Amino acid sequence: MSDQIKIQINNMNFFYEDKQVVFDLNLNVRANEVLSIFGPAGSGITTVLRSLNRLTELTPIAKMEGEVLVDGKNIWDEDVNVTELRRRIGMVFDVPTPLPMSIFDNIAYGPRLKGEKNKSVLADLVERTLKEAALWDDVCNRLKTSALALSGGQQQRLCIARVLALDPEVILLDRPCSGLDPISTAKIEDSLTALKERFTIILAPHNTQQAGRVSDKVAFMLGGQLIEEGDAEAVFSQPKDKRTDDYITGRFG
Repeated sequence: MSDQIKIQINNMNFFYEDKQVVFDLNLNVRANEVLSIFGPAGSGITTVLRSLNRLTELTPIAKMEGEVLVDGKNIWDEDVNVTELRRRIGMVFDVPTPLPMSIFDNIAYGPRLKGEKNKSVLADLVERTLKEAALWDDVCNRLKTSALALSGGQQQRLCIARVLALDPEVILLDRPCSGLDPISTAKIEDSLTALKERFTIILAPHNTQQAGRVSDKVAFMLGGQLIEEGDAEAVFSQPKDKRTDDYITGRFG
């Protein structure tokens, strides 16, 4: 984890038609840290994550006010190449979405679209990213089999590897362990600890326990508002806001 600010969210307000779902959000994310944004359903967390690579603009009724700066540049400026932005800031969703092709081709698909044709380069890339996603040992002998035959946990790790193959700078993870068994969850969490050496990671965790296990920094949102943020250990051991304490200890949510 470094002291460099990778992402700055300044005065974000977000609306779906007339319904406001995020209110005056200000949040900084340092490079090479794991930030978990947690809170009950309806807190605006998924909207925040999707706004960080402009996926929200695929919803016609969505409107954002404020700024999202990545390395000091507002990603919502008109001159930003959105395709390149989504390569730099990759997203993994709560439901794994492998492509209907082989495990190998799932990983190689993005690099091939970018023009990579060298078979040995692609093979090395597939091996490296599957290792980073803690999936290589499971699939190294069946890379030509369908990705759809993998278990749910394996499919999710494949989706992480697919994002890694595009060499992003930031990885967004929207509840990537929801519905997964404890073993698959542990493998993904172990991957996150290793991946932050190379990437900045923003996670909507499966639960507060997961946030406590994997995060350097956490942010608690409630009703679209940022209630509290800070170092994970400090927030979980001595929360400053009673609402944070109530949520962490299970009094609501």
